Amino acid sequence: MFFFCFFKPGKTYRVSCGFIRKTNLPMKVLPLFLFCCLGLTMDKPAYLFYNQKLKSSSYDKLLREAGQADIVLFGELHNNPICHWLELELAQDLYAERKDKLVLGAEMFETDNQEGLSGYVSGRLSEEQFRKDVRLWANYDTDYRPIVELARERRLPFVATNVPRRFASTVARQGTAALEALPAHEKALIAPLPLEVDLNLPGYKAMLDMVGSHSGATAAAGEGKTEQAANFARAQAIKDATMADRILAHWSAGKTLLHFNGDYHSRNFEGIVWYLRRRNPDLKIITIATVEAANILKPEKTSEDLAHFILYVPSTMTKTY
Repeated sequence: MFFFCFFKPGKTYRVSCGFIRKTNLPMKVLPLFLFCCLGLTMDKPAYLFYNQKLKSSSYDKLLREAGQADIVLFGELHNNPICHWLELELAQDLYAERKDKLVLGAEMFETDNQEGLSGYVSGRLSEEQFRKDVRLWANYDTDYRPIVELARERRLPFVATNVPRRFASTVARQGTAALEALPAHEKALIAPLPLEVDLNLPGYKAMLDMVGSHSGATAAAGEGKTEQAANFARAQAIKDATMADRILAHWSAGKTLLHFNGDYHSRNFEGIVWYLRRRNPDLKIITIATVEAANILKPEKTSEDLAHFILYVPSTMTKTY
């Protein structure tokens, strides 16, 4: 905020949002008032929202659009406290608007723990039993417990969406074909088979490129490395596909499902979004991506089109772990 003004002796002025007009404010008070206003410009924001094209946006706009959406995917950085705070705020504010039309879901809970999670948020299980029955992330108490407690307090459905990690590990080692041998009760915990995976999607292709080939490797070794990289990407895909499958299984027309997941699972409108669109192209989906940057006042061009709303957080923000 900059002030360009001239003062006439004996006059009084009013200052508001950078505009100075005649009022009853004494001339001698103006220097102190302007000093305070200029001091405000030196504040360091903890976060800023931008839209898909990196134009300035706001939490209020996010809340308005989220309240009209079918699915909201909040792509977090797992150890970022601003993400976790805003997730809780968004859940609370959406509940105030949508009441029993709101459903919560999260990557942080695996499908085979749905019974325990549902038992707790419905009030049937004690917290002690819940902690015994459900595999909780190490940062559960600081980062996710407040949201789960909100669900319990408001009796909101909470969906465990992630594939059990043992199945993702199997895919990473052996490929998706290995899932076909699972018994029916275990297949029920994952996305329908056979799994469709497009390794040409930029997110999965980036995983392939990360492995690369080693200089001087034999052709056979190179092929093996390529297949290993492909299986690594497929392991990511089985997570994305299972999350999409569980989201759709618990969403119905007229409801809003707010889902919390790692940023990579929904950025660039890929991952979970791609699988949701394959099943239901008419869904109104809102995505949020998170970016840490040295200067959040100047979003980088590389962040364009990451999501509908791009949350910028200072890279110096403290971490929860």
